[in-house]
Amino acid sequence: MRAVQITSLAGPEAVSVGEVDAPSGTGKVLIQVKAAGVSFPEVLQSRGQYQTKPALPFVPGAELAGVVVEAPAESVFSPGDRVAALSAVGAFAEQAAVDPRYVFPLPDPVSFETGAAVILNYGTAYFALLRRGRLQAGESVLVHGAAGGIGTAAIQVAKAFGAGRVTAVVSTAAKGEVATAAGADDYVLADGFRDRLAGATFDVVVDPVGGDRFTDSLRLLAEDGRLLVIGFTAGAIPEVRVNRLLLSNTSVVGVGWGPSVLARPDRLRRQWDALAPHLATGALEPVVSSVRPMERIVEALLEIDERRATGKVIVTP
Repeated sequence: MRAVQITSLAGPEAVSVGEVDAPSGTGKVLIQVKAAGVSFPEVLQSRGQYQTKPALPFVPGAELAGVVVEAPAESVFSPGDRVAALSAVGAFAEQAAVDPRYVFPLPDPVSFETGAAVILNYGTAYFALLRRGRLQAGESVLVHGAAGGIGTAAIQVAKAFGAGRVTAVVSTAAKGEVATAAGADDYVLADGFRDRLAGATFDVVVDPVGGDRFTDSLRLLAEDGRLLVIGFTAGAIPEVRVNRLLLSNTSVVGVGWGPSVLARPDRLRRQWDALAPHLATGALEPVVSSVRPMERIVEALLEIDERRATGKVIVTP
């Protein structure tokens, strides 16, 4: 079958497409892949910089949507079922074999491209805001990187689960329009965002960016506010002066969605069950930056690596 392969650690430009053996469906749900989501971890994997390092060569791709080809008798799935799945690796291929615990029914109104954009970004946003951030109805939320996949998901999850005002932080006005279209009430430009928000405070800050934004974000927290650390797309990992947390009664909260759900598949299923009704009604509607055929995987990875993506990047076999 045709599949994307990482054969060296020379970066996105070295990722290629070729023929590989089809996966075995023994004990797993074998899925005909219709769409797969591309994320920042695949960019890091192409350079050997991600925390998990599969042996070379390997087929990347952590999330997908498609149609069941075969499934274990004891599973709840049957051939022909529409599903979304978390594969960890192997999604950038014509077929993928996935542990049944990480396969979920895809509501009929939801397209495969949309289904492939949900699990990582919306699962992370839900885990961040509802479990780690303890979001309460009416609370204010500030979202960094708000035009990206995690950012747009965080905006929509916050709104769907009762947040009050949601403010986006973006690098350009064009990305601000993406964020407001996703549901943000307003946006500010990242350059000097603290000064632009003078006088404002927020109950929750969603930060997948890190770097210099972190310290200024701490200063924008309301009493009992929570800053959710999701990632460091800016590259720099900030440090916390904990006396500020003591004096302001605020918290910095780590959000390790991957380790959490991989160790507890039942937690991921509960997240999917909470998100699926909002997905079916359109309250959660992933922003798709681009859809490309699998043969153009390098372009898809570079769109993310060069910070051009607004929403989710999708590839199709």
